[in-house]
Amino acid sequence: MKSLFPVIRQVAPPSAVVAGLISVLVGTASSAAIVFAAAKAAGASSGELASWMLALGVGMGATCIGLSLRYRTPVVTAWSTPGAAVLATSLLGATMAQAIGAFLVSAALITLSGVTGWFARVMDRIPVAIAAALLAGVLAEFGTGLFTAMHTSFGVVFPMFVVYLLCRRWWARYAVLAALVTGVVAAVLSGSIRLDTVDLAVATPVFTVPQFSWPVIVGAGLPLFVVTMASQNLAGVAVLRNDGYQVPVSPLIGWTGAANLVLAPFGCFGLNLAAITAAICTGRQAHEDPARRFLAGVWAGVFFLSLGVLGGTVGSLLTALPMPLIAGIGGLGLLNTIISSLTSALADERWREAAVVTFLATASGVTLLGIGSAFWGLLAGVVTGVVTRSRRKARQVEQSAGAAADDDPVSSAGTRG
Repeated sequence: MKSLFPVIRQVAPPSAVVAGLISVLVGTASSAAIVFAAAKAAGASSGELASWMLALGVGMGATCIGLSLRYRTPVVTAWSTPGAAVLATSLLGATMAQAIGAFLVSAALITLSGVTGWFARVMDRIPVAIAAALLAGVLAEFGTGLFTAMHTSFGVVFPMFVVYLLCRRWWARYAVLAALVTGVVAAVLSGSIRLDTVDLAVATPVFTVPQFSWPVIVGAGLPLFVVTMASQNLAGVAVLRNDGYQVPVSPLIGWTGAANLVLAPFGCFGLNLAAITAAICTGRQAHEDPARRFLAGVWAGVFFLSLGVLGGTVGSLLTALPMPLIAGIGGLGLLNTIISSLTSALADERWREAAVVTFLATASGVTLLGIGSAFWGLLAGVVTGVVTRSRRKARQVEQSAGAAADDDPVSSAGTRG
């Protein structure tokens, strides 16, 4: 028995196991409610919601384990929380089959971006400011939803907000998780949570035949692709680079896209490289030896697989939670994302006006020709950017020409004459 301990410590060092567990808990607790909202927007039944959780858990688990072992790097994947927010607003009125069709298109584009090396080139076409403003506009509804929920259910949401602020001061990494626990306790005490509906159930896959509707693809699928690549994969690569891991990017993007493509008919959407939760597994808290931190990514995958298998329980738990609690934790979980998105959107003065237009048009929720506001916000921002930058360049040319004329003695003399 004693001879087993060194082996166990080799494959399951406590720090790596704990880091993987915390990464999964923080990532899912802060955004599972948003996935729930996205599924409900597409009219998902409880069985289909459980299938979504199963597909996402299997996809994240398989990619975490496989990529971490292949590259000996703590590669942590996640569902796209901003992508779920996009879906929660853009899938309203769509059928589940149409939603699955949009998932497949987005997954195919992500796979192609990785396999062909298009990732950097495609994203270079969309200014960071506009992509960030698009995300901020989508998330604005969730941010304001926090305070709307506080108005309708003050006794549940306000304590969550207070705990979140206190934890941001002293225990920032777990602020959202602590707020969620506080909200659940407050909901139980107020009698607004329906625990009798929670069942310990193993999830079963539900296959949905996709239907490709161009309004849903343009209004949900393409924004899902853009947001996932711009706000998630870019940040995920930055986390790995920041901690010294120079793993090739294209295979990571390609494999997450391929896994998403296979699992999309069962409800999997927006698989991507994790960022904030990945940092839990790439830092010293996961293991003192950087070469052994890949085990944290492997254990995160194990916990994701467990989460997927219990997808039915997760789905019934989310159904039991009161909507103000779900809205509150969704707003708190996305607060930092909204801050960083607005900061990035307004940082570059050259694209600031276009970014503001993108943000306002997206946040308006306008729907034209059956296409959601995310697409129209992106289009409005790009057009605004092209026009204003062309105007700015023309003004600079005129100013340069005027300055040259003032410096030309012959031209100046002719003017004075």
